[in-house]
Amino acid sequence: MRLLLIEDEASLRAALVPLLEDAGYHVRSESEGIGGLERALTDKFDLILLDVMLPGIDGFSICREIRKRGRAVPVLMLTARGTVDDRVRGLDGGADDYLVKPFSGQEVLARIRALLRRAAPDSQPPAYIELGEVVIDFQKLTCRRGDAGVSLTAREFRMLEVLAAANGRPVSREEFLDKVWDYSAFPTTRTVDNQILALRQKLEADPAKPRHLLTVHGIGYRLDLGLR
Repeated sequence: MRLLLIEDEASLRAALVPLLEDAGYHVRSESEGIGGLERALTDKFDLILLDVMLPGIDGFSICREIRKRGRAVPVLMLTARGTVDDRVRGLDGGADDYLVKPFSGQEVLARIRALLRRAAPDSQPPAYIELGEVVIDFQKLTCRRGDAGVSLTAREFRMLEVLAAANGRPVSREEFLDKVWDYSAFPTTRTVDNQILALRQKLEADPAKPRHLLTVHGIGYRLDLGLR
């Protein structure tokens, strides 16, 4: 993964670059706005870390120009100004997330991982799946066990779509939070566990011994369409 860091504070660049490289990212850095914008528009990056207060051109203007040029690269804005108005201005200008200084290294790495997960393309879920006697139709948003309807919420349909699109791959709790939940609701990984338990109650023949909504210990959950 290639990251671009646009930050004029030398000490912060000196701390962030090795942190990001140790985490396995390839990092290019720029110390002023015009050079950073040129780099963002001419090279391909998987994510941009963008300071707000920069010499030459500020981060808000850089972000707007990146979006104006049709670039969908995730942008994480870094700023010492944490007012609501500043956060709204950054997000309205096309930023994907906003991190207020000072921040910990682990926090910036977590924000980067979350943005990269959200930006990763999903496989398309199938039109429908069958879990034993249960048939879930993602196009019609219906769920039936034989002739009887099963009531699922919009969020439960979306969770099942994410699992089906993963094509047997385990889906982490953090990935569910990124793709299913609105972070303004302040969900936790325990929220995901509770929702899976509710789905098992509705879909599994024996919720205590699930055959389809399976736990992958230390990771999350996966969908098994086969019968054992």
